[in-house]
Amino acid sequence: MTFTLDTHWVWDFWLADDGDLFHMYYLHAPKSLGDQHLRHRNARVGHATSADLVEWSDLGPVLGPGAHGSFDETATWTGSVLKGPDGLWRMFYTGSRFLSPDTNANIETVGVATSGDLHTWTKAPGPVAEADPRWYEKLGDSGWPEEAWRDPWVYADPDGDGWHMLVTARANSGDELDRGVIAHATSSDLATWEVRPPLSEVGAGFKHLEVPQVVESDGRTVLLFSCDGPALAGARAGGTGGIWAVPADSPTGPFATTDAGLVVDERLYSGRMIVDRSGELVLLAFENSTNDGHFVGSLSDPIRVRWDADAPTLIVLDRLEEPA
Repeated sequence: MTFTLDTHWVWDFWLADDGDLFHMYYLHAPKSLGDQHLRHRNARVGHATSADLVEWSDLGPVLGPGAHGSFDETATWTGSVLKGPDGLWRMFYTGSRFLSPDTNANIETVGVATSGDLHTWTKAPGPVAEADPRWYEKLGDSGWPEEAWRDPWVYADPDGDGWHMLVTARANSGDELDRGVIAHATSSDLATWEVRPPLSEVGAGFKHLEVPQVVESDGRTVLLFSCDGPALAGARAGGTGGIWAVPADSPTGPFATTDAGLVVDERLYSGRMIVDRSGELVLLAFENSTNDGHFVGSLSDPIRVRWDADAPTLIVLDRLEEPA
């Protein structure tokens, strides 16, 4: 049963599993805005729970923008959730600050909120990580309309050496239309973060690589990310975008995004993979658009996937239908 809201668009989301219920945190904005492009500067984080990733109970908003002048004063955007060694859940999320009502110029940084129960969240002073000009493009460095530093994916180091954060960002050099990279930051305590050089190279054919996630699939390490058609660059320009996957030797990178393969076209976007109660790794995504370009704004049901032994990508096993 697709998760949808009658009065709001739903798009990017992230998941947590407490062992009993799956918790979904999703971006939403009112359809009364009229123009779906306005949803980004009006985004709030909602919360829903499910026992099976199919039937969802909506619990309403849990996180919204901060006070005037704060790093998240306009909107709260995509993030990830994990449980720390102290028993606290942490939601790393994107704070967006648009510079004026009549421009798309905005500055994105990463903040964090904590919770003991996955229901009530308390923001920490922020931001905790932002684009470092040694490696990453800042607003005004090019014609790109934003300071890209969003969609933090935080996970434990596989060798127990702290934590890693992957971030959607743009490098400060290279072809202006082909600077999308996977940014990197590390922490020993989930509180203080050190920004490091990117884990992918420019020139891979992506203006940005959104909502990154590292997962294990069929014994392989996979980087999952999203990029739609208009944001493809270089040799990929003019092609079909959507959800992409690329194999990696290690969860900590580097990631050869030049080898990325398309998993599913941009009818679906912001793909997330999670292990269901049967132990199977499944893909969820938001229903982005119909074939005629109509924006949908709802969540898909779980989709079974497997790794393609003959090509560096994931194969969707379930038949995809046109979103209603």
